[in-house]
Amino acid sequence: MPDAALRDDTARPGDPRAAAKEARSGYIAVTVFPLLIIAGGVVGYLAADTVSQAAPAVNTLLGVVMFTMGLTLRPVDFALVAKRPLPVLLGVIAQFVIMPLVALLVVVLLQLPPEIAAGVILVGCAPGGTASNVVAYLARGDVALSVTMTSVSTLLAPLLTPLLTLWLAGQYMPVAAGDMALTIVKIVLVPVVLGVVVRLLLPKVVVRLLPVLPWLSVLTIAVIVAIVVSGSADRIIEAGLLVLAAVILHNVVGMALGYGAAALFRLPLPSRRTVAIEVGMQNSGLAAGLAAQYMNPLAALPGAVFSVWHNVSGALFALICQNLDRRRARTAESPAPAPAPEAR
Repeated sequence: MPDAALRDDTARPGDPRAAAKEARSGYIAVTVFPLLIIAGGVVGYLAADTVSQAAPAVNTLLGVVMFTMGLTLRPVDFALVAKRPLPVLLGVIAQFVIMPLVALLVVVLLQLPPEIAAGVILVGCAPGGTASNVVAYLARGDVALSVTMTSVSTLLAPLLTPLLTLWLAGQYMPVAAGDMALTIVKIVLVPVVLGVVVRLLLPKVVVRLLPVLPWLSVLTIAVIVAIVVSGSADRIIEAGLLVLAAVILHNVVGMALGYGAAALFRLPLPSRRTVAIEVGMQNSGLAAGLAAQYMNPLAALPGAVFSVWHNVSGALFALICQNLDRRRARTAESPAPAPAPEAR
């Protein structure tokens, strides 16, 4: 979801204290959030019998995450589609082309078992990740573009995610695309739209709640991960390393190709970084929930692992971008060398 601290309507541009507050919030998001999700996975593994009983609540929990995302959105976030259609269109197309095809490539290269293969492909067919906006901010990318890409890909998910999953994963496991589409409408589209409407009707109340929303979202995702892990706890040791390898390869290659696609179309550097982040970071919590419901618990494991890994890789990518910017700044500030004295 768009990070609340970065979307505070009361923030003043150019205010150093506000910028420092935003940076601190961002660093907390990419360091503490993965730890909370890992903690959820550990609890799910150690208390599998107890946690697995909450499996029917996964869809409701996903709806809560999507509702909090909707609360952070405003109509202006969609205006970028009309103002700058090329980067938005490129990013969304890359989202639903690069990641599904990279998932298929990973499945073939690693010769994944059918259940894990279907889960990896479902992750690739999911919309943009809920933490991508804060990573785009920390990487000094185009945050407005990031918010718009996440929003548009989320709204397209009820149509594209089931169709792509049926097409690419149907050879590994049966896929109930129609039922999956209806579920995505219920747990993604309706809560997001409802959140936007509540934001319009009660803007002052929602603005006061914004700092809390990222924590509510990540805690909810941690619970989802715990439930997903509990469903396949008996096979995690056996499949864990293979799933981790698939997830890392999927994420890193996706980010690299996303950056390359943006560079090919000569987008500015901040937009290139944003497209890379949006393409590589998936709504893996949604993928895990759908896999648990329509496939099997083992197929949900790639989504759970991806939920942790893409926050780690996003933080690393942001640090690399910041270091590159510092080097460029130092180079630009370095005085030009004095001209050599003329020979006589």
